[in-house]
Amino acid sequence: MKRDLLPLEQFYYFEKERAQEIFMKQPFDNEWKNYTWYEVGQEARKMAQALQKLNLPEKSCIALLSKNCAHWIIADLAIWMAGHISVPLYPTLSANSIKEILNHSNAKLVFAGKLDDWKLQKEGIASEIPKICFPFWKNENCISWNAFVSNATPLKENILRDKDDIATIIYTSGTTGKPKGVVHSFESISFPMIEAVKVLKISTDDNFLSYLPLSHIAERLLIQLGGIYTGGTISFVESLDTFAKNLRETNPTIFLAVPRIWTKFQLGILEKIPQKKLNILLSIPILNSIVKNKIKKQLGLMNVRIPVTGAAPIAKETLIWFKKIGIEIQEVYGMTENFGFATYNFPGKIKYGTVGCAWQHSEIKIGDNKEILTRSKATMKGYYKEPELTNDILTQDGWLRTGDQGELTQDGYLKLVGRVKDLFKTAKGKYVAPSPIENHLSKSDLIEQVCVMGEGIPQPIGVVLLSAIAKAKKQDELIAELSLLLMEVNNRIESYEHLKTIVVLSEDWNIENGLMTPTMKIKRPEIEKKYSFNLEKWYGSKTKIIFV
Repeated sequence: MKRDLLPLEQFYYFEKERAQEIFMKQPFDNEWKNYTWYEVGQEARKMAQALQKLNLPEKSCIALLSKNCAHWIIADLAIWMAGHISVPLYPTLSANSIKEILNHSNAKLVFAGKLDDWKLQKEGIASEIPKICFPFWKNENCISWNAFVSNATPLKENILRDKDDIATIIYTSGTTGKPKGVVHSFESISFPMIEAVKVLKISTDDNFLSYLPLSHIAERLLIQLGGIYTGGTISFVESLDTFAKNLRETNPTIFLAVPRIWTKFQLGILEKIPQKKLNILLSIPILNSIVKNKIKKQLGLMNVRIPVTGAAPIAKETLIWFKKIGIEIQEVYGMTENFGFATYNFPGKIKYGTVGCAWQHSEIKIGDNKEILTRSKATMKGYYKEPELTNDILTQDGWLRTGDQGELTQDGYLKLVGRVKDLFKTAKGKYVAPSPIENHLSKSDLIEQVCVMGEGIPQPIGVVLLSAIAKAKKQDELIAELSLLLMEVNNRIESYEHLKTIVVLSEDWNIENGLMTPTMKIKRPEIEKKYSFNLEKWYGSKTKIIFV
C-alpha cells in the first residue's frame, strides 16, 4: 500500500483503490449520511473546477469557517486541487478576529458552513469577498455549494502540488496574544502522518471521530490527514449535546481528547462510582474485567487502541487512573509551528511524567533558559508576512524555539516544566513557573480548571474552578479538603512558590467569554488581565480558601 505521498496524491490513491468504501460519515438529526471515497472525490473535483473558473490569482488564500463536517475536508481538498492555499478559521471567532485574519491573509473567498453565530460573524467579511455555504447549512448572503458547482464538471486529471508549495496558513489560537499565520508546505503537513502510520501501524481498519476544531493542528493532523493517509473512516459529531451518543455509536479505534475532556470522563465515572468502590471492584478477579469493559462501553471507547492526549499538560495521576480501567493514553507533544510533530509516548514504552521521546526523524534539544528546541521536516516555513517574528523563533540551522521549558532524561524522554513567557516575578524578586504548580493542583478531583498568578505580590495565588464532585460537597467539608490540598501542594514545591491561598470562582471560563481557546486551554493573559486587580486584596486576606 502506497503511503510516502503528498496529501493529494495519497487521496487520489484511495479514491481509486477504495472508491466504494466509506470515507466519511456525517450525522443529521440522528441519521448518518455516508460519503464514499469516490463521492468525496467527485464533490471536491467539481468544486475545484468551479474555483478555477473564478480565475483567482495563482495560489490565493481561501478561508474555511465552519465546525467540523464532511464538507470541511471536501472543501480543503478542492482548494488544494484548484492550486490554492487553505486558511482554516475557528468557528467560534468574533467578527473582528475574522476580519483581521482575512485582511492579513488577503483571502479571496470564504467557505462558510456549520456555524452558530453566522449573523454576527458575517460582519467581519468584506462584501466583495465571495462566500460559499456548505450543503445542509443555509447562511445568509452566501452562494450555496450546489449552485456554485452547478455548471462545473469534475476535474478529470489528478492535479499535483509540489512538496514546497504552501498548503495551508494556520492562524494560532492566540493563548498568549495576537494570532500569527503559521505557513506550512505540503511536505511539512504530510511528514508527521507518514511517520505515524509506519510506527503506530494505523490501517484501513481504523476509524476516527472528529469533534475538536479541524482548524486546530491536532485535529487536522490526526483526523483529517489520519483518514487520508490510512484509508480509514472519519465520523463527525453532530453537536455538543450528541457528543456522548455519537462517540458510543462510532466506537473509534483512534481517539484524540485534550486533557480537560479526559478529566471530564474521569469525573463523570467517579460521580457514578466513587473511587473507594471502584478500587474494590477493580481488585476482584473476573469482576475487574467486567467493570473495565462496562466503563469503556459506556464511554464509547470499547474499541479504542490508540487513545491520544495533547494540546495541554495532563496530570500523571490522570494517565495512571485511566490505565487502571484499561485505557492507556498516549501523550503527544508538538505545536502548530512543527505541525504537532515533536515527541510521543509510544505504546509499550510510556513513561508517566514525560511527554515521551522524539519521533525517529525528529530532533529535540534543550537550549538557553531550559527552552525546548525541535527540528524536523514538519517545521513551518515561517510566520506569514512576519519575517522578524520568524527570525525570532527559527534559528539559521533550522531549530524551532518552542517557548516551552523542559528537561531531557538520560534515555531521551522529555519532561515539560513550564513556558518561558509564563514566568512571573513575585514581590520578593523570585521567578515562578506556574505550570508545575497548576499540575499539582489539577491532580485533585476537586479542581476542574486552575490558573496560578502572582506578579507583584510576595507569594502566588491559585485561582480555581471547582469540579462537579466538589460542588456537591457541603461547604465546611469542601473548605477542609481544599485546605488539605493547599498544604499538600505547598509541601511539594519550593518555599518561594508556596501558594498563599486558593481562590474559588463561581463564574466559568469558556470559549464564549474569551478565557479559553477552542481546544479548551486557558488563555493565561486574558485570565490574568481579568483578575490581576484582585491579587493584592486576595493576598491580604487571612482566609486560606476564598470564595468569589
